Parts: sequence; C-alpha cells; structure tokens
Amino acid sequence: MRIWNDRLVELGITLPHVAAPVGGYAPAVRSGMYVHTSGQLPFVGGTLPVTGKVGDSIDVAQAADLARTAALNALAAVDALVGIDAVVRIVKVTGFVASLPSFTGQAHVLNGASSFLHDVFGPAGIHARSAVGLAVLPLDSPVEVELQVEIAS
Repeated sequence: MRIWNDRLVELGITLPHVAAPVGGYAPAVRSGMYVHTSGQLPFVGGTLPVTGKVGDSIDVAQAADLARTAALNALAAVDALVGIDAVVRIVKVTGFVASLPSFTGQAHVLNGASSFLHDVFGPAGIHARSAVGLAVLPLDSPVEVELQVEIAS
C-alpha cells in the first residue's frame, strides 16, 4: 500500500473539506477498483478566488494554479470516500477551461493539475488527460477538474 498521506505532509499540503454537492450527485463514487470524482471547482475556503475567462481577465499561469487547486479538491473527494492511501494510481484527468474562443492553451492550463498530481504520486500520478475549452462553467469558474483513480482492493 502507498503512503500518500506522508507525501502530502512532506509537501506541506493539507486536503481541504469536500464541497457539498449542489444537486443530486456525490462528490465521488466508487465502482469496483476505481473512484470517479465529480467535476471539482477551485474553491478555497468555500469560495472561488477568481471568476472569468482564461485569455481574458485570467492568464495561463493563474489558470494553471486554479487547475491545481481543483485537482486538490478532487483528491479531497477521493480521500473522503476511500482514503488517500488507497490510491494505486491516477488513471485520467479531465479538465474544463472556460476561455475565449480564440484561446487555444487549454492543455497548458491543465498542466497545473497534472504537475501537482505527479508531485504527489510520482510515477503513479502520470495519467491520461483531456483538456476541453468551454464558453462557461458553473459559477463562472475558470476551470473544473475531475479524476478517475485506481484504488487498492
């Protein structure tokens, strides 16, 4: 079994509280050996630190940091469901970026989430990924991230 809690402590990372769902869904569900998270916004202390579109009022570096925060929130949902130490590997990251039509750097934004997951899980954090650009996300969030995680039995 991996000891990911120790790695989080080593990195100075504290998992936040899981945001309460605003509808008829769960923050994360387990199916067999996998946990699938709902899309997580980059809430900090229960609020979005910034709203708007990437390529307009939000630059790539700021958006990448928001993607990291959203991935952190997704890990918190995994932890609340099965415990972070049950993680075997991060299988897939799906990221959504609210951006101007002319913005084409969605992959650069999602690098914030991917780098964070690699920092925490090392080779087990290398994953498949989709980076999707959209006109708008819930609450005018610039990014949203969901994870598919393989867990130990």
